This record gives sequence, C-alpha cells and structure tokens, in this order.
Amino acid sequence: MPQDSAVRLYAGETYYGRPALKASPFGWKTAGYIFLAGLSGSAQILGTVADFGGGRERCNLVRNARGLAMAGAVVGPALLIGDLHTPSRWYNMLRIFRRTSPMSIGSYILTGFGAFSALTLGADWLELTGAARAAQVPAAVAGAGMSVYTAALLSSTSTPLWAASPRLLSVRFGASAMASAAAALSLGERLGGRPESAETLDRVALAASAVDLVASVAAEREYRAEGVAGPVEEGPWAPVEKIGAIAVGAALPLVCHALNARRERPSAALSVLGSLAILAGGMALRSAMLHAGNRSATRPRDYFRFAQPRPALDHQPTSERIAR
Repeated sequence: MPQDSAVRLYAGETYYGRPALKASPFGWKTAGYIFLAGLSGSAQILGTVADFGGGRERCNLVRNARGLAMAGAVVGPALLIGDLHTPSRWYNMLRIFRRTSPMSIGSYILTGFGAFSALTLGADWLELTGAARAAQVPAAVAGAGMSVYTAALLSSTSTPLWAASPRLLSVRFGASAMASAAAALSLGERLGGRPESAETLDRVALAASAVDLVASVAAEREYRAEGVAGPVEEGPWAPVEKIGAIAVGAALPLVCHALNARRERPSAALSVLGSLAILAGGMALRSAMLHAGNRSATRPRDYFRFAQPRPALDHQPTSERIAR
C-alpha cells in the first residue's frame, strides 16, 4: 500500500450511494429506557447523599428518591425489553460476562441496580434503617453506572453520530440524568410542602444544567469537526436536538434556576418551570440522539468520512475540519 494512502482525505466516494451500515431498530421505547435509566440512577445517588448528609428532615426526600429509583428500575427495563422484540436477548446477556462489551457490562449494572434498589426500598418500608443504608451504597454505585453506561453503549457502535464524540456524549447523558433526577425530586418536594429541600435540589439542577449546556455546545462542534453533524443540523430531528434538548432542556432551566438563586424569596413558579423543562429536555435529548444516530447510519458519506484513517483528520486544524 502506498505510504500516502493512510493520509489521503476522503473524496466523497460511496458504494453507489448505498448505506454502509444498518440503522438500529430501536425507537421511542429504547429512548424512554435510556431516559429513565439515567433519571433513576441519579435519583439513587441523590437519595444516598441526602440520607448520609441531610439528617431526619430529609427523610421524605430520601424515601422519594428510593421510590423513584425503583420505579425507573422496573418501568425502564420493561420498555427496553419491549423494543428488543425477543425478550430473551436481554436474559441471554446474563449468561456471560464480557468486560470488553458495554452491553454485557450494562446488563449487570442494570440487574445489580434493580436488586439493590429493591433491597433499599424494602428495608426502608420495613423501617430497617441499617439495612437500607447498607444496600443503598451499592445501589448508588450502580446508579452512577446507570447514568452514563447507555452513552458508552451507543458510542461503541459504528454509527457515526454516536461514535464521533464518546466522552462528550457521556457527559451530556450524565449531566442530564442528574438534572432530571434533581428536577423530579424537586417537584415532589414542592408538592409535599418542603420548599427548602426543593431549593437545594434546584441548585443541583442548576449546576448539572450548566454542565449539560457546555457539553452540548462542545459536542456539536465536535460533530461538525468529524463531518457527521448533518442529522442534528438538518432533517426532522434537528429541532428536537437544538430546541428540545439544548434550548428547553438545558438553557431554559439554567435561566430559571439562576434567577431564583439571586432572589431572596425564590419563585415556586420558576422552580416548577425549570424542573418541567429539564424533564422534557432530557427525554428530547435521548430521542434526538437515538433517532439522529439511526439517520446518520443511513448516510454513507458520513460513515466513510468518519471512518477514514485518523491521520487524515488529525493533521488538519480544527477550523479546517469544521469547514469541511
């Protein structure tokens, strides 16, 4: 092979315009699972932190967090299994453990999270405080995995949009998961007449939304640099990404909670609006990334451009890569 072939830039060749990849068969059910997995995992983390650091006044928040984690651990997998078409596919993943497979690792994270979340909530209902606290620690550890492992699962595929920026996709999913959990629990605290706890959760949501927004902007820049930004800049899922996930899901709650943080008496309306926007944006983010990724798999030029040898891209300045 000639020496210069490793750095030759892609010139637009395809196999007669035919897709080189097959898009995944997953739709809104899997997007819903990804959303609930992150929300429930982060809820378990917040509940554990509140239990160890919040005192007795946080007991309602802790119980709500444990219940939310368990609900997500039940409903989310039901959606996922429903979208697998053959439910035994998930069951078969537990027959082996493959440390190089995000799907294998994810199956065990999901199973462990569900088991320890059930133990935590059951012990809480039976008022076995020590047992609940012992079970919630591994539940929270698995919850951290639940918040981000789906990003690793998508990024490990050959789908250009998912594989183009794996670290930033994990940051986006993780930050959105924490913001969504804080938002859901904040709404519960508002309904329960505990505004102080809701304000604390709003501050968590504020920080997570800021991280989400920064990571979203950086990810879109990286998609353009890699030449795979088409599905999130044009087509039916572009508005869902830009308006739903970024504007509504990250920017709007950031404004709402930042305004509340500056007020002596925070507005309940701003808090609720910010929380609802986070939840809607979190689902929009997962839906946009899943469906736009499927769309990128059907664009052969995106795949061949992304799959070219790295030196062909790395020798170019980022500004030139984006300009392509």
